[in-house]
Amino acid sequence: AMLFAFLRVPQQFQHRVLFWGILGALVMRGVMIVAGASLVSRYHWVLYIFGAFLLFTAIRLFMARDTSQEGAPPEPAILRFIQRWMPITSAYHGSKFIARIDGKLFLTPLAVALVFIETTDLVFAVDSIPAIFAITADPFIIFTSNVFAILGLRSLYFALAGAIEKFRYLRASLAIILAVVGVKMLAADLLKAWIGPDANFYLLGLVAAILIGGILASLGNPAVPSEAAPAETPLGKD
Repeated sequence: AMLFAFLRVPQQFQHRVLFWGILGALVMRGVMIVAGASLVSRYHWVLYIFGAFLLFTAIRLFMARDTSQEGAPPEPAILRFIQRWMPITSAYHGSKFIARIDGKLFLTPLAVALVFIETTDLVFAVDSIPAIFAITADPFIIFTSNVFAILGLRSLYFALAGAIEKFRYLRASLAIILAVVGVKMLAADLLKAWIGPDANFYLLGLVAAILIGGILASLGNPAVPSEAAPAETPLGKD
């Protein structure tokens, strides 16, 4: 939701990005399951970087007032990396990921959104896949559970995106949840030692309580309809 808002992806094209994003996520999850999450097992400190990134994102989301800028820096590192290899047009060209302008190929903002989503999924997969291996080592169970979860995310996103507009404090609740997950990644061992083996169960309950609290607070203070965002994207000029 933050990436779509940052890139101002038209709603009629979000289905296409999510469809290909889900297919890419399934492929990446399969590769990571087969590999056995060797990266995290060898370099556990990587999780601390991702945890710090989630805290940074949570702070930006919580403090942001302009929804078009939430959770995304003005020039993300991944965007600079993409621009090194291929130019990016600032205008959408229908549902195309690649457009030809004056005989030259350009990536469209839709392609940038797809790369951002795949990268974000990779970040979360690094944390979730090792957690599943701690429960079961059966590759079939691990992969099928990921398939069902990811396929449900496409429909869940649109429900969440609509709820964000309806419940004014839901965005703040999501920011707090990101912070909670970031702290969990940074202090997983300490939390398990302090709370015990049921730390994840209590964490899930905390997430549910935060969401319910945000919804109840929003019902008591309904949101004021916001103005439509401008059509331009923050990717510069063609």
